[in-house]
Amino acid sequence: MKHFTSIHDVTDLNQMLKEAFEIKKDQYQFENLGKHKTMCLLFFNSSLRTRISTQKAAENLGMKTIILNINEDGWKIETEFGVVMDGDKAEHIKEAAGVIGRYSDIIGIRSFAGLKNRELDYSEHVLGQFIQYAGTPIVSMEAATGHPLQSFADVITIEEYKKKEHPKVVLTWAPHPKALPQAVPNSFAEWAVAAGYEVVITHPEGYELDEKFTCGAKIEYNQNKAFEGADFIYAKNWSNYKNYGQILNMDLNWTVSADKMKLTNQAKFMHCLPVRRNMIVTDEVIDSPDSIVIDEAENRIYSAQTIIKRILENLK
Repeated sequence: MKHFTSIHDVTDLNQMLKEAFEIKKDQYQFENLGKHKTMCLLFFNSSLRTRISTQKAAENLGMKTIILNINEDGWKIETEFGVVMDGDKAEHIKEAAGVIGRYSDIIGIRSFAGLKNRELDYSEHVLGQFIQYAGTPIVSMEAATGHPLQSFADVITIEEYKKKEHPKVVLTWAPHPKALPQAVPNSFAEWAVAAGYEVVITHPEGYELDEKFTCGAKIEYNQNKAFEGADFIYAKNWSNYKNYGQILNMDLNWTVSADKMKLTNQAKFMHCLPVRRNMIVTDEVIDSPDSIVIDEAENRIYSAQTIIKRILENLK
């Protein structure tokens, strides 16, 4: 594995899952693999789970880590070409990527969608330029259109808890006061389909995701119908894709409640966190024994460690 940006960088998901479970049994069995190597974690956006889990994963493999909050710890970075840099941005992404690449063996990038220009966001402008100019393997720690480390952890979690080979997994839209990117639902849909699950995506009409991410999933506009017989419920908000970045619906009837969970096959509740309680999901559901959000978060360590391990092995 040279770079990790999506499910398309994975040649054998089943084998990668097997590696993740082996790592989970003993996090330190490959602690010499990254000796004398450095991973730089670059955050264009804030983070809790991604920062801690990825740093821990790299250090479990013996790597040193450097963490940089872009535009706070260093110079503000210009990402466009052909502009006169006479404003507050003192460094261009081309030089920044090249320099960081010389200082690092692997670079992790976290850069959200701006939600103003769909074409720009879906071109993965920032991630793509680091891949082009750093000369170093790149790991996406969430980009404009996908969050593969999260989705890999989600699949690890489902594999741990599933009671049948092809469980029914429902990705449900839920209300949120802020406009959020489509990255997590895009990625989750791709990974869940690739894992062979029965995938149903439910959301209000008009909130359809880009079809290239939802191919193989069933779209159901009736949330109650979607929940029927589900084995896993994955709740997540996303802003509008067609009317890009807009909030067109704040209907609290889409909040995941205990009554809705009763429609399921005693489904496990999942969310990538952080979660807005009593908007995305009620307290009763997220605090129930069927909530596996903390286990899901822990598995972020093993998803990241599996990916970093593969990239280190490719560097030898």
